[in-house]
Amino acid sequence: MNIAAVFNALLVSVLTAVLWKYIKLREHAFMVEEELVLTRQSQELSQVQIDYHAALQALVEDGTRMVCTGRMHTDRICRFESLCYSTEAEEFVYFHSNSSVMLPNLGSRRFQPALLDLSSVEDHNTQYFNFVELPAAALKFMPKPVFVPDVALIANRFNPDNLMHVFHDDLLPIYYTMQQFSDLDLEARLFFMEGWSEGVHFDLYKLLSNKQPLLREQLKTLGRLLCFTKSYVGLSKITTWYQYGFVQPQGPKANILVSGNEIRQFTKFMMQKLNISLEESSSEEYIVVFSRTINRLILNEAELILALAQEFQMKTITVSLEEHSFSDIVQLISNASMLVSMHGAQLVMSLFLPRGATVVELFPYAINPEHYTPYKTLATLPGMDLQYIAWQNTNREDTVIYPDRPWDQGGIAHLDKAEQERIIKSTEVPRHLCCRNPEWLFRAYQDTKVNIPSLIHVIRQTVKSKPGPKKQKWSGSLYPGKVRDAKCQASVQGTSEAKLAVSWQIPWNLKYLKVREVKYEVWIQEQGENTYMPYILSHQNHTFSENIKPFTIYLVWIRCIFNKNLLGPFADVLLCST
Repeated sequence: MNIAAVFNALLVSVLTAVLWKYIKLREHAFMVEEELVLTRQSQELSQVQIDYHAALQALVEDGTRMVCTGRMHTDRICRFESLCYSTEAEEFVYFHSNSSVMLPNLGSRRFQPALLDLSSVEDHNTQYFNFVELPAAALKFMPKPVFVPDVALIANRFNPDNLMHVFHDDLLPIYYTMQQFSDLDLEARLFFMEGWSEGVHFDLYKLLSNKQPLLREQLKTLGRLLCFTKSYVGLSKITTWYQYGFVQPQGPKANILVSGNEIRQFTKFMMQKLNISLEESSSEEYIVVFSRTINRLILNEAELILALAQEFQMKTITVSLEEHSFSDIVQLISNASMLVSMHGAQLVMSLFLPRGATVVELFPYAINPEHYTPYKTLATLPGMDLQYIAWQNTNREDTVIYPDRPWDQGGIAHLDKAEQERIIKSTEVPRHLCCRNPEWLFRAYQDTKVNIPSLIHVIRQTVKSKPGPKKQKWSGSLYPGKVRDAKCQASVQGTSEAKLAVSWQIPWNLKYLKVREVKYEVWIQEQGENTYMPYILSHQNHTFSENIKPFTIYLVWIRCIFNKNLLGPFADVLLCST
C-alpha cells in the first residue's frame, strides 16, 4: 500500500474527527447561547431567578398539571403548573406526559361549553377558557419556551372602559380571588387575555399587585411559546351582585353572597394603596354632586347645587371623572354625607361612602328606577349601611332628546319613522335584554332639567334630619349554633294516648351574645310519613300530646332562632319511641 495514500487517509480521518467535534461544539455553544437568551427573557419578566435547563427538563418530563375547584364551568378556578401559551396561535397549551395531572378530567365535556369562565360575568360566550392538548414530546419541534417565573393570575377584564364593570366585574373579583389562594399575593402578576388595550382605568388594576399587569398583545414581545411555572385561571364570582340582562332583563343576582362588610374591606385596601387616609380628613359635612360632562347631563346643575346647600345647610361640591383625579374623588366621597348623581357607571363609587351616608340616584324621563338597580342593590347590601333614594323625571318638558345622534349614543334616525314616533311618544322603556335596545339607549342619553322641589321632597321623605355619616359598630347578623344535649322521653296512657317530653340545652354561643329574642323551632315527624308537625317554643322543654300515638317511632328536629329571622342549624335528629 502506498504510504502517501495511507497518510492522506489518516489525515482525512483526523480532519473529519476535528470537524465533527467543532460542529458539535458549535451546536452546544448555540444551545447554551439560546438558553441564556431565553433565561434572560424570563428574567425580564421578573426578578425571580430561574434555572432554564431544569425548568425545560421538568416541562418535558412532567408535562402540565391542573387541579380545579368548582363543579361547573361557571364556578371553576383552576391551578396549573407548566401551562403554556402560544402567542402565534393565541392558544393555551396543555402538554401531556406520564406525570401529568388533569382534574377534573372531563374529556369532551370540556367543550360543553368550556372548562371555565375567564371573567366574573357568568357564562358569557366571549369569556370562555380552554386549551389545546399536545404530547410533551412535541416540544422538540416547537419554539423554545420562555418561562414565566411569577405566580400568575390569568383572567379577562369584561369592559375596562366602564367604571361599574371595572369594579364589579374585575377589581372586586380579582381581589377576593387573590385572597382565596395564599400564593396569589402582591408579588403575583396579573395577565389579562381579553384583548382590550389598557383603557382609562388601568392604574386601578395596578393597585392589586406590585408587578405590572400584562396584556395579551404584550405577550407576543416576550416569545413565541410562554410557559407559566405556576398559574391560576379564572375569577371568583362570589362578590358580584348584579346581572346585566344577557339572558333575562337586568337585575340583582338571584343568590347574592357578598355583604357590605366584604365591600368595605376591599375599599379599605384600595384607599390604603391610593395613600388616602382612613381617618376623617375634615369635620365639615358636605354633599357631593357627581357631574357628567358628555351626556346624560343635569341641565340646571348650578341651581341644583345651590338648592341642596340651602335645604340641608351644608357645603355642596361637584366632582367629575373628566376633571378630577380618581384619588381626589375617593377622598371626597369617603367623607361625604350625601352623593347625588344621574344614573351611570360613576355611581359605583358610592361603595367608598361612609356608613350612614345617603345615595341619591337621578333617572331620566321614561326610565323606571325599579328596572335598573345596580347601585340600589349595592347601597342596600347588608352591612353597607347606606340610605338609598331614587328620583325620576316624570315631565316630558324637562328632557332634551337627541334622535339624530349615532345609534350607540341614543340616536334613532336609523329606525323607520313609525318606530321613531313610537319611541318618542313612549312614557316608559319596557323591560329588555342587553345591550342594544334602541329605546333604552334613546332615553339613557337624554339630558335632564331636574325638578328641584320634587327632588327635595323625595329626599326629605327618607332624610328627615341633617344627613351625615354615622360611626356605627359592626352590625353583622350572628346566627345561633346547634342546640345541645337534646333528649326525649315517652309515656303511654293506655292503648290510644301517649306523651312525648323533649328537652335541650341552649346553643353554646348564646351565653356570649346579647340577643333580643330567642325561640326554638321543633319538628315532629312520624317515621315513614312525609309530613311533620312544626312548633315554635319559648322554653327548652315541652311535652307534646297532640297527635302523639303509642308504640310509634318519631323523628324530632330542633333548632334555635334569634330575633325571629336568624335561623340556626338543626341539631342531629332524635329518634323517640313511645
